[in-house]
Amino acid sequence: MNHFPVGEWIDFVRQVVHSVRKEKMKEHLEQGCKSCSKIVSLWQRVRQIAETERNYRPPGDATRIAKASLAGSNLTLDQKRPDSLAELLFDSFLQPVLEGVRSSSVGTRQMLYRADPFQIDFLIESQAGGRSIVVTGQLLDLRHAEIVGHNLQVTLSNLRGHVVQTTTNQFGEFCQEIESSGNLELKFHGANHMPVVISLRDDLGA
Repeated sequence: MNHFPVGEWIDFVRQVVHSVRKEKMKEHLEQGCKSCSKIVSLWQRVRQIAETERNYRPPGDATRIAKASLAGSNLTLDQKRPDSLAELLFDSFLQPVLEGVRSSSVGTRQMLYRADPFQIDFLIESQAGGRSIVVTGQLLDLRHAEIVGHNLQVTLSNLRGHVVQTTTNQFGEFCQEIESSGNLELKFHGANHMPVVISLRDDLGA
């Protein structure tokens, strides 16, 4: 049975696949392909988390308490650290191992982060027998649900001297290959041009 690539299943979940291709993918799922069904299920959960997170608002009481606790402190916006912290929302490596699977290291890893005002989801895939990895992702502007983070520069480093740069397209998407070292650092500029850094050690659990 021929399978569809992960990137196409992501587009399938996002409902941006051409109608003819979409019908073929539906037929593939209806034929009972378990591996592709698991990929679709995973990215449906990622999308659900993203939609829920975007609509989340903290309780008013909690907001007032937090503001009151900081009112007398010396913290100001100018005293923030030079790079912004990204909040991890989803990591496929943290999900329970499926029944019958001996190892969770399958050469792919899906992650979802939030670094206001952006949300970034990306997929790491092993290539060339583990000598390199391909990072595919998308940046969304949470301030405006209909706006994506287009024309943003994304820098990837393997923390061993190899650095590559790419730019998000009109859909806020990017895809770049980099030499594998077991570690990965992803960097882009967020609010007020402040750098957002996501650093992963043992990126694919090798």
